Amino acid sequence: MQKQTIHYLIGGVFALMIAMGIGRFSYTVILPYMQEASGFSRATAGYLATSNYLGYLIGALVVGRLPIEQKRVPFLQAGLIISMLTTAFMGFTETIIIWYVLRFISGVMSAFIFVVIASLVLDQLADSNKSHLSGLFYSGVGIGIAISAIIVSPIHAIFKWNGTWIALALLCVLLFVFIALFIKPIPRSKKQWGNQSIPLPKMPPKSWMKWLIIAYSLEGLGYIVTGTFIVSIAQESTSFHGNAALVWFVAGLAAIPSCIVCSKLAQRYGYVKILLISMVVQAVGIALPAFATNSIMLYISAFIFGATFMGITTIVTTLARRIVPVNNHQILGYLTAGYALGQMVGPTVAGVLANSINSYQYPLVGAAIVVIIGAMSLLGGIKYE
Repeated sequence: MQKQTIHYLIGGVFALMIAMGIGRFSYTVILPYMQEASGFSRATAGYLATSNYLGYLIGALVVGRLPIEQKRVPFLQAGLIISMLTTAFMGFTETIIIWYVLRFISGVMSAFIFVVIASLVLDQLADSNKSHLSGLFYSGVGIGIAISAIIVSPIHAIFKWNGTWIALALLCVLLFVFIALFIKPIPRSKKQWGNQSIPLPKMPPKSWMKWLIIAYSLEGLGYIVTGTFIVSIAQESTSFHGNAALVWFVAGLAAIPSCIVCSKLAQRYGYVKILLISMVVQAVGIALPAFATNSIMLYISAFIFGATFMGITTIVTTLARRIVPVNNHQILGYLTAGYALGQMVGPTVAGVLANSINSYQYPLVGAAIVVIIGAMSLLGGIKYE
């Protein structure tokens, strides 16, 4: 493999760790500590998550319209710097309004960075005939989740939740140094998917993309309920005794290889089929804590969550790039926007409902049903494979 491709792959993993694994998802594991210290409600926790996903939606819509093809690297670096600053500043204030603003900006940068780095890395892999390694790139989210889950508790024990945000930002700075040094602009090869020597599986037509967008939007609405509240659910359970972060660690570990596994399965059995199955399995995992919150059930739920949510993203983005092989950053932006719209609705509805009934049972069941509906919308695409 070319050294340039290796640098892009590692840098891509680090960028996803900064923007997604830490910038976006560390809120889940720090949330119980923030609630304990500040005393805000489940509804407020949901609103904070929603502000992040509103930013994610706007970021996805904006990046899909920007003419960034020739300036992706400087845009990426600027986005990462802003993302790191929003993570750090969370530790310098206890004003909820400012938290809303910071989480919103962090969301904008998460979507922006995700689309730009995915475009950069996947283009480089395609030009090197290494597209099958895209799963390694997406493992950055799981690695970031697992690392934050490991270090948050010991850091919190010394520096409280404020210092935890700042420490995570400092870790991001170290990762950013590699990106700044080794991800440089590269002229694109003229090769496209159809010119690669590796036979490609059959794909649905471009007209089918609307169903993929619908399914991915519903996935965003459903999965994020677990992604936002599972650590808080564990924290309220008597099974964990202050070790609720272990649930998030399990989710992160499961997410690391999930993209590789899902990519392999999709290549062998069909992208639409594996996407549909992954969403059904995920729905089961979402619903499990609605019926029991013992440690085993929560660990299983976390494992299924981790094993599916990034795998689903890998399949969706790869599928979209193969259906629309040229100038695909726009369609990636639309997919991400639909996903973000679902994420924006999910935490608000779930948080308000959980607050009103003093239970996460109905929000979890509702989220699972939404993901099932999304999976069913994919059925028409199976005939093309």
